[in-house]
Amino acid sequence: MEPNLPDVVLWSIPAFVLLTVLEMVSYRLHPDDEAAGYDAKDAATSVTMGLGSLAFDLLWKIPVVAIYAALYELTPLRVPVLWWTVLLMLLAQDFLYYWSHRGHHVIRILWACHVVHHSSRKFNLTTALRQPWTSLTSWPFYLPLIALGVHPAALAFCSSANLVYQFWVHTERIDKLPRPFEYVLNTPSHHRVHHASQGGYLDRNFGGILIVWDRLFGSFAAETERPVFGLTKNITTHNPFRVATHEYAAIARDVRAAATWGERAGRVFRGPGWQPSRTAGAATTPAAPVQQRAATSPAVQQRAATEQAG
Repeated sequence: MEPNLPDVVLWSIPAFVLLTVLEMVSYRLHPDDEAAGYDAKDAATSVTMGLGSLAFDLLWKIPVVAIYAALYELTPLRVPVLWWTVLLMLLAQDFLYYWSHRGHHVIRILWACHVVHHSSRKFNLTTALRQPWTSLTSWPFYLPLIALGVHPAALAFCSSANLVYQFWVHTERIDKLPRPFEYVLNTPSHHRVHHASQGGYLDRNFGGILIVWDRLFGSFAAETERPVFGLTKNITTHNPFRVATHEYAAIARDVRAAATWGERAGRVFRGPGWQPSRTAGAATTPAAPVQQRAATSPAVQQRAATEQAG
């Protein structure tokens, strides 16, 4: 029997609207010259991307639900939906979300989906709504939960709860929280680092609800300097279709220009901005000071090259 669980995203929409309005008003009443703040066109693009993602997600859910349902019928395991098992499901889903999120940063074809969420140079509550239209890339990461007997509807509830939690961390209006919260939870401070484009902040803090996964697996970075939001090479468009597809177009161009099948595979499945060895920088260059290396690290240079091509 299908679990009777609430649609947490639907129930949260009034809170999303209210909190966004309050954040906008707060910038009017108490401006912060150092904060990225709001831009009308940017906010409109984020909202459009969010509405579009709702429509496209309905399409992508058809094959995903079919696969999950088939696997659920095949496995002999069953996890009952009780208050304490739901808590364990939330924990397990958050763990798998960490690896999905990390994978979407280090594999270029997955990054082509996720880059949408990082494409704004602003960081406010509307940024949380800037979601991809090609989210079909996440479902394989959660197959272990279905194989262990978690009902697909329970997984959908946990994924929605994770998404709703992450709404409030997209803000500059909240400084650091007390240390116990900062140590365990994903907070606005941690997520500002995740959206920053500086070398020392790049590809850090992948946690959804909990930040402990980043601490355990070496991807944590504390907020020490003011983040610069956006991509290492920002796109200059508010066209939602270009925002949704620009990295896929860049991949297609790179694959067409590749000289070998190995290079073609690398352009798709290696990290964003990966370059074949023949174009790699000289390895014998003397080491730069730590601060300079952070600003010009290979990850930053390579990703900038790819995004510039896009």
